[in-house]
Amino acid sequence: MRAARLFAPVLAAGLGASAATGCASSSSLEQFQSAPRQLVLEDYFLGQTSAYGLFEDRFGKVRRQFKVDIIGELDGNRLTLTENFLYDDGERETRIWEIDVLGDGRYRGTAGDVTGIAEGQVSGNAFNWKYKVDLKVGGSTWNVGFNDWMFLMQDDVLINRAYVTRYGIEIGQVTIAFQKN
Repeated sequence: MRAARLFAPVLAAGLGASAATGCASSSSLEQFQSAPRQLVLEDYFLGQTSAYGLFEDRFGKVRRQFKVDIIGELDGNRLTLTENFLYDDGERETRIWEIDVLGDGRYRGTAGDVTGIAEGQVSGNAFNWKYKVDLKVGGSTWNVGFNDWMFLMQDDVLINRAYVTRYGIEIGQVTIAFQKN
């Protein structure tokens, strides 16, 4: 499993993201409301997007790097994102998000490895997206939380910083840069 291989070396050492840790703790969506760029998730991800990212453990050591090719399709108020991952070690994996556009900048979604419902909100150029994932680590499964903060930058670049937590303790961070094709 992609997620297990991504986190296994780091999780074994004891690693994740919470709203109360890192720079996410000082961010609130309201502060981005009047940003010069306005993010509309279903517009940004419609069509083809490429992304490049890495996972760092809580000590700042880069554990894994990857590229993601994304195809976004909108059917009514449902945004489907098909993410095709290629990891630096040659491993490939696909994740499919089904995201409901609820209006007023609110979103709710699911994916195969996400437990429960992911929920998010946009304000200005910022998007905060929270969800939990069950990761297989060795012979056990760990439920970890993701607190993603995405920011629409100039030239249609979208920067994502995800704080990963287990039992409320940050175990690592994922950084991703998205670029429209």
